Amino acid sequence: MYDHTIISAELTGLYAELIEIEADVTSGLPGLHLVGNLSCSVRESADRVRCAIRNSAIDIPPRKIIINLSPADLRKSGTGYDLAIALAMLESLGICPLPFNQHTLVIGELSLDGHVRPVRGILPIVSTAKSAGIHSFLIPAANCREVSLISGIDIHPVEHLNTLVSLLKKGQLPPCPDLNAYTADDLCDDLQSPVDYRDICGQRLAKRAAEIAVSGHHNLLLIGPPGAGKSMIARAVPSILPDLTKEEQIDVSKVYSIKGLLNDDHPFMLQRPFRDVHHTTTRAALIGGGNPPVPGEVSLANRGVLFLDELAEFQKPVLEVLREPLENRTIRIARGDKSCEFPCDFFLIAAMNPCPCGHYPDRTKCTCTQSQLQSYSNKISQPFLDRIDLCVTVSRLPFSDLQQKGGEEESAAIKERVERTLKRQQNRFSGSSIQNNADIPASELSAYCPLDAKCNALLKNAYDNLSLSARTCHKVIRLARTIADIEESDQIRMEHLSEALTYRSFDRSFWDPVI
Repeated sequence: MYDHTIISAELTGLYAELIEIEADVTSGLPGLHLVGNLSCSVRESADRVRCAIRNSAIDIPPRKIIINLSPADLRKSGTGYDLAIALAMLESLGICPLPFNQHTLVIGELSLDGHVRPVRGILPIVSTAKSAGIHSFLIPAANCREVSLISGIDIHPVEHLNTLVSLLKKGQLPPCPDLNAYTADDLCDDLQSPVDYRDICGQRLAKRAAEIAVSGHHNLLLIGPPGAGKSMIARAVPSILPDLTKEEQIDVSKVYSIKGLLNDDHPFMLQRPFRDVHHTTTRAALIGGGNPPVPGEVSLANRGVLFLDELAEFQKPVLEVLREPLENRTIRIARGDKSCEFPCDFFLIAAMNPCPCGHYPDRTKCTCTQSQLQSYSNKISQPFLDRIDLCVTVSRLPFSDLQQKGGEEESAAIKERVERTLKRQQNRFSGSSIQNNADIPASELSAYCPLDAKCNALLKNAYDNLSLSARTCHKVIRLARTIADIEESDQIRMEHLSEALTYRSFDRSFWDPVI
């Protein structure tokens, strides 16, 4: 390995490629030259590094310095190479010896006055580097709390280039902070959902559907007139979601780290995400994009919920791009010579009005024509609907229900049942790659979801009369398995399958409107 080599990293999706930064001092016109298949943001590092060194009161001789970032066939982008380039440059000039070896990774952006600024994606970078055998990291001080979820590493925070150089000349590295202090309870400032199901009057069927959706990772569609409580029911879902495990916290926080959504006040994700997406969003914002690729809303909802309010107001092409993520739980984005895969293991909750005026099928109030009803229903394709597990009509509440005080079940009680149901699934799928009922492969339904003769007859009758697709039929079986788990039943019974079939009635109620 070259004498003056420092290890840094290039972020590619949720993973990082280790980059070797080599410095060479040669004769010629003084200047700093960067090579190695670099983007504009990396080429600009030369000016930032020179200014940062000068403004840090570090004198450098006028020499020609060549900095190479290898491997050269990998495109480098971003601003995280500044600190590593500066240290490679200073060491090659004999100004600052480096008391560490190639098992230390250096990353950080320099401001013109020498301060070290935080970089995006530090969590996946550190995680990948640790897997590659690197356990020591020189990173911006502002990124320290973000990596406190990862154990077994030495973090050396850097605030200013001048301070770092002074320590390195003494053969020292910045002292490691106490990362355990960053997981204190005072970081959990927003873990409580602002909506509790005890505050929602009536709508027991919709609440039941929400519980089933969370318990089995099923997709849910709520249909009803404006003001019936669809959005409120959906926004109360975080109050019954199970807590994130340590591994899930890291997985979720990685995506938010790449997007730059973590900071000192919110250094990592402790709660399952609930992404409320506006109907004006674009396809790129929803599934991700850019160059280099960055995750979109479907990945930000990983391990949580993606909520689409006013579903019929979304552009049809935007909804269609959700079909692949809903099936595969991952999304691959290709831009130029880079192809990145991001996780999107979420379940979908959507809400919509039954028609443009919102009152169908009540023809005493609905003013929509047949063509308007048909055009409205055509905004959502049948292939998209096939990926919905439950559909519930949220009706307008009578005034007497609004006057009731108390009597509604609290979210804490529902959450307890959800966790018990999920525990049954974990035991059932132990030793397999299946995580929950919604992910049971069609080839294994007979093993995990056996049906007796009566249930088979009921399902066949529904398949013929409701014109169910094969995908929908399998979803009904998975849904019945979840309902049975909630009732703590090892066998799927008639009542479980009958309830699961009732959640498919929307196929005719709203997508075959009759005047």
